Amino acid sequence: MKVFVIIPAAGLGTRMAVSHAGQAPVRSKQFLELQGVPILVHTLRKFAAVPQVDSIWIAMRNNEMEGFAPTLKAAGISKPVHLIEGGEHRQESVGNALDALPATPDDLVLIHDAVRPFIALETIQEVIEKAAKYGAVIAGVPAIDTIKRVERRAEGAVIEATIPREQIVQAQTPQGFRYGVLSPIFNEARGEGFLGTDEASLLERAGVTVHVVMGSPRNIKITTPADLALAEFILAQEAQAGVAKSGVAK
Repeated sequence: MKVFVIIPAAGLGTRMAVSHAGQAPVRSKQFLELQGVPILVHTLRKFAAVPQVDSIWIAMRNNEMEGFAPTLKAAGISKPVHLIEGGEHRQESVGNALDALPATPDDLVLIHDAVRPFIALETIQEVIEKAAKYGAVIAGVPAIDTIKRVERRAEGAVIEATIPREQIVQAQTPQGFRYGVLSPIFNEARGEGFLGTDEASLLERAGVTVHVVMGSPRNIKITTPADLALAEFILAQEAQAGVAKSGVAK
């Protein structure tokens, strides 16, 4: 059984409208830097550190591949990394990667947001373990805030109901699936022109049970300038923890 990781990285990041820490404005947020390293590279390093992972496949815009290739080479990622052309939306990018994978039905496919660089290695390993057992699993965290279902009207939103928090999880990535489960459902959605909000939503629509493993509040998706400031803080914490663990700091 092989484990393939797909990183959809063709998004434009329209909510990241301002420059960060003196960097020139960049629409593709995955290329913004944290401590001098692109967010995407931080993400790749997390998956490269997982022994079970065989290879990583990045779906990105064709006009960004050539520019990213030297950065990727300099990063020295320890696992094979393949660049393929992404699509106009996430589902198309993931579908292009699925089409390119040299996978068998029993192999596992993990799909992870390019801008979630703080995924814990333990979470990745648990997603792999549970995907091998159940065929479909996502990382998620319990909702903390009270959740309201609303009706949107011309004059504004009106509350319809309060949803019990114990019934709600906030979906994260990675999401892991057996290739033989995921690929046919992707092809079916493609043929019907259906777009889901994430990979799990396609399986839900097809009646496949999707399991949930515990994610982490630190596994943030860097979407706005405020997220970048939080990411810098988390990265500094990780660096300090690494130094302390090595015994360099007393």
